[in-house]
Amino acid sequence: MSSADDQDDLMPSTTPGYKPSAAKTTDEYAKLDAGDESLNRWKASLGIVPGTTTGDATGPKLTVLTLELLSPTLPADKKLAFDLTNPATIADIKKNPVIIKEGIEYNVRITFRVNHSIISGVRYIQLVKRAGLKVDKLEQMLGSYGPHPSGEPYTKDFPSEESPSGILARSGSYNVRSRVIDDDNNVYADWEWSFKLAKEW
Repeated sequence: MSSADDQDDLMPSTTPGYKPSAAKTTDEYAKLDAGDESLNRWKASLGIVPGTTTGDATGPKLTVLTLELLSPTLPADKKLAFDLTNPATIADIKKNPVIIKEGIEYNVRITFRVNHSIISGVRYIQLVKRAGLKVDKLEQMLGSYGPHPSGEPYTKDFPSEESPSGILARSGSYNVRSRVIDDDNNVYADWEWSFKLAKEW
């Protein structure tokens, strides 16, 4: 598969006729429909409060912090959580495949921080290849967020899935390209990693 095809696969799906609204500051969003008490409570839960500024407005709107694999079968002493702010971690998971047990139920958790402004239509896209051929694509909507008033990160758990099983699934490793992107096609994280399926963790 060519690099251009990869780029197409890593772009979010679109809804015909949908156009994202023009970007507004947190303060502008806070002042919209200011008389709607219910809406004001919802906006406050997202950190959209008049006069509030958080983070460095010149840096990225969103920082992806960790990606974690969760499973009830995962031994208590084994944790599959990866610090995506550390270039050494990203280099390691690209070079040394993560071992995942075959035929188990698992889900992915992603943690990220919204640094400033409002971010809408954030998605996680994952393209999985084996021997250079695409075998799977996942697109998970993370949602729309404002900066958390306390600066705390957001956590999103993906729906449960089952890992493949069988001798063919276990042979060879899988190469993954992951991306976090928003409605305006701003890319906030783009990294590669790999995994292998095995009979045990």
